[in-house]
Order: sequence, then C-alpha cells, then structure tokens
Amino acid sequence: MFEFAVAVFFLLITPGPGVLTTAGIGSAFGFRAGLAFVAGLMLGGFINMMLVVSGVAAAALAVPVLRNLLLFASVGYLVFLAWRIASAGSKVGFSPADSPLGFANGLTLQFINPKAYVVGTALFSGFAFLPEAPFLEVIIKVIVFNTIWVPVHMIWLSAGAKIGSLDLSERSHRRINLAMAGSLLVVVLIALKSVV
Repeated sequence: MFEFAVAVFFLLITPGPGVLTTAGIGSAFGFRAGLAFVAGLMLGGFINMMLVVSGVAAAALAVPVLRNLLLFASVGYLVFLAWRIASAGSKVGFSPADSPLGFANGLTLQFINPKAYVVGTALFSGFAFLPEAPFLEVIIKVIVFNTIWVPVHMIWLSAGAKIGSLDLSERSHRRINLAMAGSLLVVVLIALKSVV
C-alpha cells in the first residue's frame, strides 16, 4: 500500500489540466473562488475512478468512435485552455472574466481530462495489495487517493492565489503564463502520443 500512496503523490503533483486550471483560478480570482471548482473536480474524479474500476471506461474506450471523440474533445479543450492561459496578458492564469470557473466546470473537466483516465487506470489496475478482497482494496485506494488529492489541490489553489496577489512585473506574469500553457501542451502531446 505504501507504493500505491507514493505513486498517487507523484502522479498528482505533476501538472495536469486539473491542477493547472485550479492554480489559474486561484491566481485570477483568489482562493475562496476556486473552492467550488475543486469540489467539482473532486466529484468528477470520483466518478471517473468508478468508471475505470467498473470497466465502463475500458468498454467505452474500446469503441474507436467513442475513444476518438474523447481524444478530440480532450485535445481541443486543453489546446483552448493553453491558449487562454498563454494569451492572458499581464494576468496570470486566465484572460479576464466576470466569474471563475465553478463546480460544473470542474466536474466536466474530469470527463475529458486524459490524465484522469491514465491515473485511474494505473492506480486501480496496479498496486494490488488485497487480492483476496478487491472491493475492500478499491475502498482503501479511494480513501488514500483522496487523502492525498485534496491537500495537493489545496496547495495548487493556494499557490495560484499567492502568485495572483503578488505585484509581479508584466514580463514575469507573461513567463508564468507561457510556462503554464506549455505544461498543458505537454499533456496534449502525451495524450496524442499514447494513441499513435
């Protein structure tokens, strides 16, 4: 189980669409405004895990049309998100908007987030530690996962809020935007490479 917890930690701290968007919302709108988005991510992540564990995700992804639809939706959304971040001007994270992305956006992101499926599949199909009680193993994995997931996302949200509150130069904001956008594009490239 220790190996499972270590894998969860390292898979979650790497920048994927969820954490980068969480940091962007924190930087643009503050910590409190990002909590609804994180709650949506959390519920969406749980549903995503259950789709992976139950085999529904594998069955759906075995259908080429559905797999390609998910891939194109994911890539399109992530490229759009990277463009929004890169073109945000002197504000870190997102172009100016009236309100932050909320609960529904966080929930929706998890269904087209390629990293969520990869992480769920890796964690729930590997690291078996209770082969005689698979149901109990899934429950323990979900608890361990969320015990790490929640603080990691709160740290990203806090970091984004802290960056947003700093009086950084426009050039510094631009560099941060480009680094965040570049990280999202790396996720896009990895997603595309996995199907080629």
